[in-house]
Amino acid sequence: MALGDLMASRLVHSSSSPSPSTAAPTAPLPNHHHNHVTDDLPVANGPEPRNGLEPAEVEKPAPVVYLPQVVVLCEQRHEGIDEAAAAAAGPSTSGLVSKWRPKDRMKTGCVALVLCLNISVDPPDVIKISPCARMECWIDPFSMAPPKALENIGKTLHSQYERWQPKARYKLQLDPTVEEVKKLCNTCRKYARSERVLFHYNGHGVPKPTTNGEIWVFNKSYTQYIPLPITDLDSWLKTPSIYVFDCSAAGIIVKAFLERLDWSSSSSSSSQKDCILLAACEAHQTLPQSAEFPADVFTACLTTPIKMALHWFCKRSLLRGSMDHSLIDQIPGRQNDRKTLLGELNWIFTAITDTIAWNVLPHDLFQRLFRQDLLVASLFRNFLLAERIMRSANCSPISYPLLPPTHQHHMWDAWDMAAEICLSKLPQLIADPNAEFQPSPFFTEQLTAFEVWLDHGSEDKKPPEQLPIVLQVLLSQSHRFRALVLLGRFLDMGPWAVDLALSVGIFPYVLKLLQTSAMELRQILVFIWTKILSLDKSCQVDLVKDGGHAYFIRFLDSLDAYPEQRAMAAFVLAVIVDGHRKGQEACIHACLIDVCLRHLQPENPHDGQTEPLLLQWLCLCLGKLWEDFPEAQLLGLQSNAPEILIYLLSEPQPEVRASAVFALGNLLDMGSTSSNGVDDDSDDDEKVKAEINVIRSLLQVSSDGSPLVRCEVAIALTRFASGHNKHLKSVAAEYWKPQTNSLLKSLPSLANISSPNNIYSPNNIRQGSSGLASHIGPVLRVGSDSSATGRDGRVSTSSPIATSSIMHGSPQSDDSSQHSDSGILLRENASNGGLSYTRSRPVDSVIYSQYISTMCSVAKDPYPRIATIGRRALSLIGVEQVVMKNSRFNSGGAHQGETSVPPSNFGMARSSSWFDMNSGNFSIAFRTPPVSPPQHDYLTGLRRVCSMEFKSYPMNSPEGLADPLLSSAATPSNAELSILPQSTIYNWSCGHFARPLLTGSDDNEEAHARREEREQIALDCIAKCQRSSCKMTSQIASWDTRFDSGTKAALLLPFSPIVIAADENEQIRVWNYDDALPVNSFQNHKLSDRGLSKLLLINELDESLLLAASSDGNVRIWKNFTQKGGQKLVTAFSSVQGHRAAGRSIVIDWQQQSGCLYASGDMSSILVWDLDKEQLLSTIQSSADSAISALSASQVRSGHFAAGFADGSVRIFDVRSPDRLIYLARPHAPRTEKVVGIGFQPGFDPYKIVSASQAGDIQFLDVRRAAEPYLTIEAHRGSLTALAVHRHAPVVASGSAKQMIKVFSLEGEQLTIIRYQPSFMGQRIGSVNCLSFHPYKSLLAAGAGDNALVSIYAEENYK
Repeated sequence: MALGDLMASRLVHSSSSPSPSTAAPTAPLPNHHHNHVTDDLPVANGPEPRNGLEPAEVEKPAPVVYLPQVVVLCEQRHEGIDEAAAAAAGPSTSGLVSKWRPKDRMKTGCVALVLCLNISVDPPDVIKISPCARMECWIDPFSMAPPKALENIGKTLHSQYERWQPKARYKLQLDPTVEEVKKLCNTCRKYARSERVLFHYNGHGVPKPTTNGEIWVFNKSYTQYIPLPITDLDSWLKTPSIYVFDCSAAGIIVKAFLERLDWSSSSSSSSQKDCILLAACEAHQTLPQSAEFPADVFTACLTTPIKMALHWFCKRSLLRGSMDHSLIDQIPGRQNDRKTLLGELNWIFTAITDTIAWNVLPHDLFQRLFRQDLLVASLFRNFLLAERIMRSANCSPISYPLLPPTHQHHMWDAWDMAAEICLSKLPQLIADPNAEFQPSPFFTEQLTAFEVWLDHGSEDKKPPEQLPIVLQVLLSQSHRFRALVLLGRFLDMGPWAVDLALSVGIFPYVLKLLQTSAMELRQILVFIWTKILSLDKSCQVDLVKDGGHAYFIRFLDSLDAYPEQRAMAAFVLAVIVDGHRKGQEACIHACLIDVCLRHLQPENPHDGQTEPLLLQWLCLCLGKLWEDFPEAQLLGLQSNAPEILIYLLSEPQPEVRASAVFALGNLLDMGSTSSNGVDDDSDDDEKVKAEINVIRSLLQVSSDGSPLVRCEVAIALTRFASGHNKHLKSVAAEYWKPQTNSLLKSLPSLANISSPNNIYSPNNIRQGSSGLASHIGPVLRVGSDSSATGRDGRVSTSSPIATSSIMHGSPQSDDSSQHSDSGILLRENASNGGLSYTRSRPVDSVIYSQYISTMCSVAKDPYPRIATIGRRALSLIGVEQVVMKNSRFNSGGAHQGETSVPPSNFGMARSSSWFDMNSGNFSIAFRTPPVSPPQHDYLTGLRRVCSMEFKSYPMNSPEGLADPLLSSAATPSNAELSILPQSTIYNWSCGHFARPLLTGSDDNEEAHARREEREQIALDCIAKCQRSSCKMTSQIASWDTRFDSGTKAALLLPFSPIVIAADENEQIRVWNYDDALPVNSFQNHKLSDRGLSKLLLINELDESLLLAASSDGNVRIWKNFTQKGGQKLVTAFSSVQGHRAAGRSIVIDWQQQSGCLYASGDMSSILVWDLDKEQLLSTIQSSADSAISALSASQVRSGHFAAGFADGSVRIFDVRSPDRLIYLARPHAPRTEKVVGIGFQPGFDPYKIVSASQAGDIQFLDVRRAAEPYLTIEAHRGSLTALAVHRHAPVVASGSAKQMIKVFSLEGEQLTIIRYQPSFMGQRIGSVNCLSFHPYKSLLAAGAGDNALVSIYAEENYK
């Protein structure tokens, strides 16, 4: 299978955000398609033109069970985005990664060869057998005159060593004296400087070393043997050095060396000496004398391994009779040409010895001996052969560092086989030199073995021993592609696999391969580099040094590669430029900015969606390229980057949006304005304009649905606060300057503020239509809300967009104004009570005031980390929040029956301490003027505000102000500036490439099986409850939740006997009603502003999530909520962001099959959120004059939902239809009490609606017929508080404030009435706050308002 196909088939599933259709395993249900019978009803031209739902006469279908397939909020991003986790996901520069790099490459620069042969004179302590081993360097010394023989042997040894290290300098001493050896050693060290020196000693013509650790040389006249202490040798050669001792009892020398090393390391503080020893045998052994070996068998193994190995093997194999040994010397080819027999043998030998060493040695020792120095590596490979051959002659070569025994390793069998195949071909190849060379099957077989390991291996199993062979195979063009694909599969198994491959030495090979132009290798090389860099960022230096970045830029720019693979190239480039100035400069010269920007724009606007992973990484790559690099930022601004990136802020994938924000944030130069103070440079002026433009677009996405995106926005805005610190501070400080009361006097009379044609009426203020509006701006700063009074008697929230110094906010503006509870009014330069209009920068002050306002919203974000960043940004510009403690007030205009809580708005205090308002004493006059105030009252309210805000001396007034508002300690210190919050999107996104990309995870199968099982349970339960009587007569459980403020919401889980309840203080408790045991309890949030609207279950057939909607419109979604203390926030956002939800009466509902969340409240529109994209899908105008009081999403039709209004009307909307509204009825007329509950499709009947009003009547509508109800139930007189409609069973339940629950059938028959709790303590259940049916069973949970009980009712025969 070609790699492209392999990657395409596997990578296509690993894109960053699957579409809803692939998000869930599709269950094998006959009816799970979106387009079944009830989805698109034909529309007839009936008499009711308002009604888009009216079909032709159709028989009523039997209720079809619909189990939605959509699963949301289960992406990687929902695991959490804290800095620590993100940092761990990103590529590292330490830890696991640092060990694979050779500490420092070394070279053996000089080789000293000392031969003490004294040919024809045997040393006195050796008794030779006959015939005995004679050959030295494959030369028979007795075949010529001794001096000639000695010279030839010396030259041959020199040439044998030279093959392994051609660039070293060689010095030869034949039968030397002590002085000559000393001079040789000193010369070598002098020449080698800090490089390694090799000292080779052949002592076959002198006695064995002495027990004191001395070797023998000669006197000048060759009449005596002179001892040479090893200590002297060591002091002349110094380190680093490597010694080869080829003589009998060589172990004595090793022992003497080790003693010296111990002694020197204990006596001096210097580090362990870099000294390596290879000795031919142990202290008690003599060299083999058998004639089948050369006399210098150890040297032969070390310097001519192939020849030695074949000679030795030939005598032991079946070929020994038929084979002419002299042919071995005639093997055709060159050792370094792998396409010849000799070259291939050498290649196989290298691969096998490397493999044995890698599998047997500890990794750090393998690195030191086999990867640091080419000559040392060759000698040690050959040393493994020497051990094998010499042990067969009862001689054990030894080394320091000591190696474990390897002579019986099973890879030697593979070598024997390769040798045998070679020898069998040899006679034929020599006879016919032109015969075609057939390569050995060795490498193909080893790759197959590696492939088998890949199919079955894992991190817990023994690592694949073929890894070093795979490395060797990369050298061959014929095997290279297969080897790279297998290597890619191996690296994909995880960071441990990448680390293993790097420790084998793969790095220089894949670095070199970037210089090839082979097209077929591009994809796999990019994949391999992705895997390497996802583990180890430090490779960025090597890539830039070798010009490797150009390879990836070309690949990124090529349109014939899969987008996922181009995303990998973008990732590699992002790592190359990450915090690496040389990399940034190199990539800018290679036009990376243009390449990225070109691919971020669709070639053709009508083309399909670009792969999100590619967009994400193009943005991250640009962000990293610009990070802390002003020249690059300037280039980006000149290349029109902001415009291209701003276009991506509305992409469906949160990861893409967050990455675009990251890139935009890095275009802001943090040092630009703060270092220069005032910029007069025109270049800088352009730059500041561009930056302001970027900020303007970022302020608009500060209310995105995904915390991932908002977090990046908050970080980018904090960078802006740091870069534009002085301007922002002056805008903020300007506003807090002490003012005299003359300011009030200089304003037009405030006495007639409430007269209708006054310019200060809400309308005019909103439009900023009068110059006077900006005069009054600073005065009308009422605590934390702007001047326009909301329709429920509260001050509306505001946003500083209309004019430079006042923010609009009025009942009519709630849909257009950006949501910001901050209410900061920013004023220009004021002097002595008069206002002057001098402005240095027209652009800035508006954007700065918008900025401060937005940051105050960010500081109250429902996602804790984002709120912390917002507070940090505000403190940078000298603004601290005024925190209001949780206390309750009643404001005149609140909706009846509703306790009103002050908005949790931060007032502003320019102080370095938190500014606490004592809850009890703080007069409401500061916060919320009454609805229709007497003139005098309003004026004093304002005066008190002014006196509070603008005095500069400490006030200990009865209002309970704790601190002076103005304090000089507001300027942040440099230390504060340096610890700006760090962006997490880059490191977090890197984690994607560290995870397996080529294999589907097994979790999917488990989830699939669990889902199928749950679907079956659901279908069985539904069938049962549809047949049941639904008389909820028996109370099966009662739970005292111990809530202080009564139960506000209750929810039954579908597949476990668990009920969840929450109170007005947003305390959530989980209880098992079978065992009557508490399961978990947690707080929805820790903010002071509390109030719960609804609990909903998301993904009920899969890993369920709990949605808790607060009454301020904030939505928080939790997972693991049934584990004690294990709950984790998946996401949080404000569902009515940008809209003022007065009266804190948010209504919300969730539609699983479309993945949509519908939210509305006391406002003129309904917001539709797509939770898969975490994005506002659309804003639907409700076209009604009153607020929405109930919402119910269709469980059958995607995109349909019903809304009940405060005036008693009911409307159905279809998100997909152009005019949105498809049905309107006023079932409760002539009464106009608000709709308390609405049920869409009771008992799964697609055409029915149930609506219950506060007056106590329940109306049943059929959407196919007229807008008149076909059935009315007068359930409770004037006190209906709750309605529940069973999704599948034909039953509805209602609750009243008069401690009563009634259950009705869909025909209007009263099935049950529950007045109190007879089975428990006999007390009445209290006002019914919430009712909730089990999704699939006949179970009803009821929560009471005053005594915090939750009761569960079932049928008589419930088991």
